[in-house]
Amino acid sequence: MTSTPTVTETTVTDTTVTELTIGGMTCASCAARVEKKLNRVDGVTATVNYATEKARVEHPPHVGVDELIATVVRTGYTAEEPPPPEPPSFPEPGTAADGADPELAALRQRLTVTALLAAPVVLLAMVPALQFDNWQWLSLTLAAPAVVWGGLPFHRAAWTNLRHGAATMDTLVSVGTLAAFGWSLWALFLGDAGMPGMRHGFDLTVDRTDGAATIYLEVAAGVVTFLLLGRYLEARAKRKAGAALRALMELGAKDVAVLRDGTEARIPVTALRAGDLFAVRPGEKIATDGTVTEGASAVDTSLLTGESLPLDVTEGSAVTGGCVNVSGRLVVRATRVGADTRLARMAQLVEDAQNGKAQVQRLADRISAVFVPVVLLIALGTLVTWLLVTDDPTASFTAAVAVLIIACPCALGLATPTALMVGTGRGAQLGILIKGPEVLESTRRVDTVVLDKTGTVTTGRMRLVGVHVYGGRYGTDGTDELRLLRLAGALEHASEHPVARAVAAGAVERCGELPVPKTFENVPGLGVRGSVDGHLVLVGRAALLTAEGVELPTGAPEPGAVHVAWDGVARGTLTVADTVKDTSAEAVALLRGLGLHPVLLTGDHRAVAEAVAAEVGIDEVIAEVLPEEKAEVVRRLQAEGRTVAMVGDGVNDAAALATADLGLAMGTGTDAAIEASDLTLVRGDLRVAADAIRLSRRTLATIRGNLGWAFGYNLAALPLAAAGLLDPMIAGLAMALSSVFVVSNSLRLRSFT
Repeated sequence: MTSTPTVTETTVTDTTVTELTIGGMTCASCAARVEKKLNRVDGVTATVNYATEKARVEHPPHVGVDELIATVVRTGYTAEEPPPPEPPSFPEPGTAADGADPELAALRQRLTVTALLAAPVVLLAMVPALQFDNWQWLSLTLAAPAVVWGGLPFHRAAWTNLRHGAATMDTLVSVGTLAAFGWSLWALFLGDAGMPGMRHGFDLTVDRTDGAATIYLEVAAGVVTFLLLGRYLEARAKRKAGAALRALMELGAKDVAVLRDGTEARIPVTALRAGDLFAVRPGEKIATDGTVTEGASAVDTSLLTGESLPLDVTEGSAVTGGCVNVSGRLVVRATRVGADTRLARMAQLVEDAQNGKAQVQRLADRISAVFVPVVLLIALGTLVTWLLVTDDPTASFTAAVAVLIIACPCALGLATPTALMVGTGRGAQLGILIKGPEVLESTRRVDTVVLDKTGTVTTGRMRLVGVHVYGGRYGTDGTDELRLLRLAGALEHASEHPVARAVAAGAVERCGELPVPKTFENVPGLGVRGSVDGHLVLVGRAALLTAEGVELPTGAPEPGAVHVAWDGVARGTLTVADTVKDTSAEAVALLRGLGLHPVLLTGDHRAVAEAVAAEVGIDEVIAEVLPEEKAEVVRRLQAEGRTVAMVGDGVNDAAALATADLGLAMGTGTDAAIEASDLTLVRGDLRVAADAIRLSRRTLATIRGNLGWAFGYNLAALPLAAAGLLDPMIAGLAMALSSVFVVSNSLRLRSFT
């Protein structure tokens, strides 16, 4: 995946921080090589992230960006000098910003063509009944482009590694396939394999004199196909690495109604400047950070703050870009635009969190650093030893080729992608999306799960959940719940405020048809007043009743309480809240059963958060947290020695999801949260979080089992091949059977429940 390079430069004790985009890396060991070379430059401290293909380099002033790029190029990879930062744009979905990756499309095309070419080659070689006169020449015609063109990425990488004195999995793939292909060419053109009527059978006995009549085209073509499949699956997962930033920025408005010379004109949001006045109608997104100069409304800030109650705003109130205007028309003066807005800063937080993640090197890549050169030495040693002992070049080369073919890492290449493919397929059926194999390691170590409240543990929708009628002198006229609801609901029914709509809906549900107010007045930021059934009714905050001279009962009102009074007397309160999902308590119990300690994290009031925590069975609550602080809370828990999983659904959770060791996003939430996470819970049911962790752990165990078999098979088969007890055809069959075992083991994940 190719991403637009960016740079962030800050001078601290004469050290500059530069971010580079690195190209050409094919495995985690490549990132380690680049990092090692950069760190050898005097005064440089570098970290290279294979997943994001970026390098973060701290360097002294005398080391320029050009020198850093030259160092990367000398290592065998590419680096790009970051362009000057530009104001963020808001592309429409479907444009080039989120379109198909041309590199991924090219890899998919290479895989498809190679698989179509290799399939008949493998069938002809493995099923003698299909072989006809001169079938071997048809196999050569099909296998040649499959091995040369299909395997070109491996051959090119192997050549680059060779020029820089390194060996990776690409080296073994290239040497093994080219050796098998080269032997086949020699046998066809200079040996007896090209004779009409030649047949390829399965003979367990080793007849070393028949080496010149044996071809291994199916091995060369099959290995290339299997490894291309693994490369494609890996590339498709990596493509998601930079999508979180696009999702964040697309939450902003695309255009804005700017006010100039007393008239409205719609312009792209990128043309908005600080100090401009712009209008925001009900249902529209606020274009940028600013201050309200005209109008009153309720603003839904849950995407940014986690606060379940809409925020009332009037003249002088600050508003944040990306929030939704719920009711009245607003005129806002822009105070911050472009990269200075709160939304843009949150995007930067997500990028920093992603780049700061520790690299999870795959087990196969770590072992291959030793495995690859050892196999090459064994093959060379086998060739020399057989030449010295038998003085038979055919037998010697046959044994050496058998070593290379038996050690071809086909099963290694399939171990991770097949288990991941089956595990993710089963996960999709259960409402779970796993984004890559690096996610699985985290699920094994997690011991703490941080749960966002709004939209995750709760529904995210306002409902009337409680009615309280005051006693004593506050209810002397015999006020009951239905009467309180009837009068309050009638007045709230005339309001567009989200809390008012929740009260009105609850009143209609319990009381049926409501009376029509004779008079109605909205008091911005406080509530409503009006005449209903001959009573002067007040509904709203405590400050509204106090301003009207109505005495409230002793004791502080609970957060979010809606007070009701009529005829100068306080009659009761209505509680409107974001209700807990029916499955949340069960989900928390399931997470505890997996050995995880749950923590409730929210930007909501502490009293509300503690009530929700008590209902679902959570002991630890962290409340009244700003969006920028959520990631810091996760880091603080990590500093305490905990391995943290984060479950959230809003933009305000995106940075924390990226910072956590394991991020789980509710699929009912925002694209930003989903893209920043490691796991996505499509159904929006918190119980699926426990299923996701169980499935991930099971998939990881399957991958480890596959890798254990693949390496165990090589360790057992290599001595047999070196001793001449396996001819290359049997070696190719054994390699194919090892792949079948890996695939079959992975398919067991389909039974996960």
